Amino acid sequence: MIIQKKTLKNVLFLDIETVSLTKNLIELPESLQKLWISKSKKFLPKNEIEVTFDLAANFYTQKAGIFAEFAKIVCISVGYLSIQKNQDPKLRIKSFYGDESEILESFNEMLNRHYDDPDKQFLCGHNIKEFDIPFICRRNIVNGLSLPKLLNISGKKPWQVNYLLDTMDMWRFGDYKNYTSLALLSGILGIASPKDDIDGSMVGKVYWEENDLGRIVQYCEKDVLTVAQVAMKFASQPLIAEENVEFIKEK
Repeated sequence: MIIQKKTLKNVLFLDIETVSLTKNLIELPESLQKLWISKSKKFLPKNEIEVTFDLAANFYTQKAGIFAEFAKIVCISVGYLSIQKNQDPKLRIKSFYGDESEILESFNEMLNRHYDDPDKQFLCGHNIKEFDIPFICRRNIVNGLSLPKLLNISGKKPWQVNYLLDTMDMWRFGDYKNYTSLALLSGILGIASPKDDIDGSMVGKVYWEENDLGRIVQYCEKDVLTVAQVAMKFASQPLIAEENVEFIKEK
């Protein structure tokens, strides 16, 4: 489903950043350590037959952040368009960050208040169908929280969740052989890439070693801006001018 001009004002753009539950594997509860070691077998090179603790620990540092069973959300950034007649569209971006349960509670409250109609409202992101939305849902369950209406998708058919707008899925046009990153998609569409000093592979290091959540929040917000610009392209609309982007700073 390609995003339409008429739906842009009803879209919530979003992105999440995740990190491993603990800095190192040794800090994970012993029961989860064993489960991670078992899971690590899938990462072994073909000539390896055994997962040592050190090897599993290395895999944990590199890969645990993308698995909801072994990771947590440290930031959810959202953006929405304000579209007024005879005015250029304005994009407002806000972030929820810090303690995971508080992030999810605040995000859920926002959805329940302002985005609770799957027939009229939409969630949009890059690869959200495979990553962001399932991750948010799973971490809600882990934290004992109820799912908002737009996240209550377990067991639903694809046509029942048409309100999930995935820019990567749009770009596929039925071709499921390749993964297209947001950076590549925005680049070929002529959208200026935000100048960041980190990328997705560095989020865990920035969080656990540098203790700099602010940099992660900024990185997440810039991805939301990029997703919104990609959506404008898909809808055959002019890009959002820099002066019309507002970052709402309160937590």
